[in-house]
Amino acid sequence: MSRGRMQFRHGARDEPEINLIPFIDVLLVILIFLMLSTTYSKFTEMQLRLPTADVDSQRDYPKEVIVAVSADGRYSINKKPVADRNVDTVAAALGAAATGGKDSVVIISADASSPHQAVITVMEAARRVGLVQITFAAQSSAQQAGH
Repeated sequence: MSRGRMQFRHGARDEPEINLIPFIDVLLVILIFLMLSTTYSKFTEMQLRLPTADVDSQRDYPKEVIVAVSADGRYSINKKPVADRNVDTVAAALGAAATGGKDSVVIISADASSPHQAVITVMEAARRVGLVQITFAAQSSAQQAGH
């Protein structure tokens, strides 16, 4: 009988094993979460200050051609109105205004309510003249509300 008790006590003294697999799983999930959150924080930490479209205060660069498109589809190239709205007239005016040659940059400053076709006409005219560098001027909504 005493031997039975000793075996029972000996069996109760076995130390339980610690299972590390769930702990490692939790650590991997935390590691993946931290990796993703630090990647996104790089983008949120960037402080961008966008330029405004105040044409009077801008310096006139020789390689820039500023094309303004009004709400009703009229064009103005470097503050000079274009007489006609067809592609050939706009292309001729762009070619005359591009003092930097093929390296000139066309900046399309279109009204928010201008027709889509008016902007496409400017892009087509620039392509015909050989001006392939085209960019668009925009103003943020916070700056627009302030004015």
